[in-house]
Amino acid sequence: MKRLISKLSIVLLLLIPALNVNAQDFQGQAIYQTKTTVDMSNWGGGQMSEQQKKMVAERMKSMLEKTYVLNFNRSESTYKEEEKLDAPGSGGGRWRGMMSSFTGGPQYKNIKEDVILQEQEFFGKSFLVKDSLPKLEWKLENETKQIGQYTCFKATTTKPVDEMDFMSMRRRNRGGDQKKDSEKKEGEETADTTKTDSDDPFDELEVPKFVVVTAWYTPQIPVSSGPGEYHGLPGLILEVNADRTVMLCTKIVMNPKEKELIEKPEKGDVVTRQEYNKIMKDKIEEMRQMYGGRNRGRRN
Repeated sequence: MKRLISKLSIVLLLLIPALNVNAQDFQGQAIYQTKTTVDMSNWGGGQMSEQQKKMVAERMKSMLEKTYVLNFNRSESTYKEEEKLDAPGSGGGRWRGMMSSFTGGPQYKNIKEDVILQEQEFFGKSFLVKDSLPKLEWKLENETKQIGQYTCFKATTTKPVDEMDFMSMRRRNRGGDQKKDSEKKEGEETADTTKTDSDDPFDELEVPKFVVVTAWYTPQIPVSSGPGEYHGLPGLILEVNADRTVMLCTKIVMNPKEKELIEKPEKGDVVTRQEYNKIMKDKIEEMRQMYGGRNRGRRN
């Protein structure tokens, strides 16, 4: 009985600021630091030196470590990368411009309308990827922790991974390393690693079919939103751990004096995620044929 009363007290304390938020037409802004780790040990088929791997890792840092801004109200949100200026002569702008073709652009979510829109530039052409919000079956846990001034509750889910998610791609494990497979988290599955004779570059890569996601949300901000495509919990999601990516909220401003306009993007040809993935694959295959043919010509 004492434990039950203690839990009820915690819930009531959390609801007090939540009620204050609901009492007004509010808007908030949350800043997230995201980081994706990459295992460089298998890069270059074992032919790259440690110095070369270090140079590649430094170049990839701008893609793997980013800052995002989430502007949200009760039902809508926008999620955009914070713009950064590159140091003169760094070449980071060219690298970021190239890699932006393979990573997500500004995103809009509408919980009431069950829609997610993402602007995407792919090799000079604008697309607007439109789909329903992903269905995430969250399991609410009893564990709590503090993130800044907010008490957060743990939730977990298993979600399918998009086949063209470059952040989850990894070098295919040739030779059947059973030890690594056994170390996968419960609920994770990997793509078929059967070796083929094709010269398709995607034969050297794999994407896990499913990953376990751990999220930390706070009922003190009662909106069913969060970073990226994550949503569906009884409070703003302040932290996400998914595969090799961590998204952590570092700052929250409620009812900022200068509110950002939250509106649906309209730029680009409207396509579904499945249609956009096919466009990407076709373009990559076109480039492979073009440059692969040139290289074969040089060897001959």
